[in-house]
Amino acid sequence: MSEPEKIRVEVVDDHEMFRAGVIATLRDSFDIVGQAADVPGSVAMIAQTKPQVVLLDVHVPGGEGGGGAEILLKSRPYSPTTVFLALSVSDAPQDVGSVIRAGARGYVTKTITGTDLISSIKQVHEGYAVFSPKLAGFVLSAFQGAPLGGDGDGAPIRDEELDRLSAREQEVMRLIARGYTYKEVAAELFISIKTVETHVSSVLRKLQLSNRTELTRWAADRRIV
Repeated sequence: MSEPEKIRVEVVDDHEMFRAGVIATLRDSFDIVGQAADVPGSVAMIAQTKPQVVLLDVHVPGGEGGGGAEILLKSRPYSPTTVFLALSVSDAPQDVGSVIRAGARGYVTKTITGTDLISSIKQVHEGYAVFSPKLAGFVLSAFQGAPLGGDGDGAPIRDEELDRLSAREQEVMRLIARGYTYKEVAAELFISIKTVETHVSSVLRKLQLSNRTELTRWAADRRIV
């Protein structure tokens, strides 16, 4: 039986040595179909090769100065099915927000291990949102320019669907929507994996959703991931 085709990945980073190291880490697990170091080159490369996943640095020179977010926005018309995973040394909320608003599926920092990076690429390719655990709070902060659950004047807007969930269910929902595994959620909230599974089942039932991919989209639509 033939082996399944490898996910086609491209790497965008302006630091040649780092880019080479990432490619060496990923080569055995993925089909590396391109690499680029600036905005114009990245957009042209994506348009030509139409990769399935682009590993994208946030701060990339060239173009109009928009970095990774600019690459994402400009290349989307050429390759609409490509998904983007930001990989950056920066954990600043404004950097996280810029690429997530532009449409990136996730954001991890360069302290990530090779094994976790491989796993993250596979997860975004499968439709999950992936964030480094330490970025969870920043992801929320990044979207507070368009207030979470607010109208701009500080007055909260009730979300009847969200209100169906208990406080603990909301915590679990947010972590799952950010791409955490059940094991990671359990560790973060100091509960058992079985309890996490129970909460996730309850969340999906209350929100009338079928799986975690739908849950991620539900949460993203409300800007609560």
